[in-house]
Amino acid sequence: MVNRLLGKSLVGLLASGALVPLAQAADAPTLNTGSTAWMVMAAVLVLFMCLPGLALFYGGLVRAKNMLSLFTQCFGIAGLVGVLWVIYGYSMVVDTTGMVEGEVSFNSFVGGMSRAFLSGMTPQSLVGEIPEGVFVTFQMTFAIITPALIAGAFAERMKFSAALLFMALWFTLVYAPVAHMVWGGAGALMHNWGVLDFAGGTAVHINAGVAALAACLILGKRKGYENTPMPAHNLSLTMAGAAMLWVGWFGFNIGSGGGLSGTSGIVMLNTQLGACAGILGWMFTEWFKVGKPSALGLASGALAGLVGITPACAYVGVGGALAIGLLCGVFCYLSVTVLKRRFGYDDSLDVFGLHGIGGMIGAVLTGVFCVPSLGGLVEGVSMGGQVLAQIKGVALTTVYCFVISWIILKVVNVVVGLRADESVEELGLDLGEHNERAYNH
Repeated sequence: MVNRLLGKSLVGLLASGALVPLAQAADAPTLNTGSTAWMVMAAVLVLFMCLPGLALFYGGLVRAKNMLSLFTQCFGIAGLVGVLWVIYGYSMVVDTTGMVEGEVSFNSFVGGMSRAFLSGMTPQSLVGEIPEGVFVTFQMTFAIITPALIAGAFAERMKFSAALLFMALWFTLVYAPVAHMVWGGAGALMHNWGVLDFAGGTAVHINAGVAALAACLILGKRKGYENTPMPAHNLSLTMAGAAMLWVGWFGFNIGSGGGLSGTSGIVMLNTQLGACAGILGWMFTEWFKVGKPSALGLASGALAGLVGITPACAYVGVGGALAIGLLCGVFCYLSVTVLKRRFGYDDSLDVFGLHGIGGMIGAVLTGVFCVPSLGGLVEGVSMGGQVLAQIKGVALTTVYCFVISWIILKVVNVVVGLRADESVEELGLDLGEHNERAYNH
C-alpha cells in the first residue's frame, strides 16, 4: 500500500525512475490534460504562497521601516533559486544515476548532474501523465519558497547581499540534498529507511525551521530587542498573507500527488482539517494562557496545522488530521512563547517555532496515524517501526541542516559580513539597503 500511495504521488514518480523523459520508454503513458491543467494551477498556487502570500505575512509583522526588505528578499530568492534550479538543482534532486533499492552510495545523498540545464527534456517528455516542464516548474516553486521561509528568522538585520549568498549556498548544499534523500526514490537514503513525507515535512519545513534557528543564533538579537517594543506594523497585511498561504497550500499538498485521483480528495480534506484544528489548538491555548485570543494567533494556528499535516496528508484519516493539527497548534504556540523566551534567541518571525517544531511534530505523528487501526491509509506497517523511521528522518534532517547551515553562515560572514551596519539597522533596511520606503507620507 505504501508503494501504491507513493506511486500516485509526484515524488513517487521520482522513486520509480520517471525522471528520464518517459516518452522514450516503451510503456510511456499518455498525456492527461486534466492532471496537467491541475498541476499548472498547483504550481501557480505554490508560487502565490511565496509571492505575495509569504511576503505579506512576513512584511506585516516587521516594523514599517523594514517592510520592503521582506519583499525584496522574497523576489531576490525567487529569481536566484529559479535560475539555479534549472542549471543544476533539478538534476541534484531527481537524478537517480547510481542508485539501487536498499543500497547506500554517494547518490543516496545527492543526485548527479546528468539532468543539468534540463538535459534531455523535450516537449514530449512526461513525468507520469504530465509534461516534464510542468513538473520542473512545480518543483521549482518548492525550491523557491523553502529558503524564503528562512528569511523571517533574520528579518530586520541581515544584509541583502549576505542573504542572497547564503540562500544560493543553502539551496545547493542543504535543500537539494535533503529533497533528494527523501524524494529521490529507490536507493535514496530516507526512502531506504521507509520515511513517509508526502509534501515536504522534512525537505521544506524542518529544513527551513532548523536553518532559521542557526541564522538567528549566529546573527544575534535585533538592536534593542530586549528593551524596545517591536510590534507588527500592519496585522491586516499579515492576516491577508496568512489567508493566501492557506489557499496556496492546497496546491502545495494536493499537487504533490502529481495529478488527480481519489487520493486527491483525501489530501484536500486533511489539509483543510489540519488548518482548522490548528486554529483551535493555538486559539484555546493562547486564550487559556493570556486571557485573550489574538488575530495573529489564529493565523499562526492555521499555519501550524498546515505545516503539521503536510507530510501526513495522504497517509492519515480525518482523525489523524484533526489530532495532528490540534497538537501542532498547541505546541507551536508554546514553542514561540515559552521555548523562545527560555532560550533567549531572537527568531524575528518565529520560523523555527512554526515550521521547525510543527514539521517535526507532523513528521513523527505521520508514523502514528498512518496505521489502519487509527484510520490511516498505509497497510502493512507497524506503528513502532514507522515512528522510528520518521524519527530517523527528522533527526537526519535536523542535524545535517543545522551543521551545514551553521558552516555556510560562518563562511558568508567572512566573505561579505552577515549583519547590516548598526546605523542601517536603526534607519531601517528599506532605506538603508534599498533606498526605498514602503510608505510615503
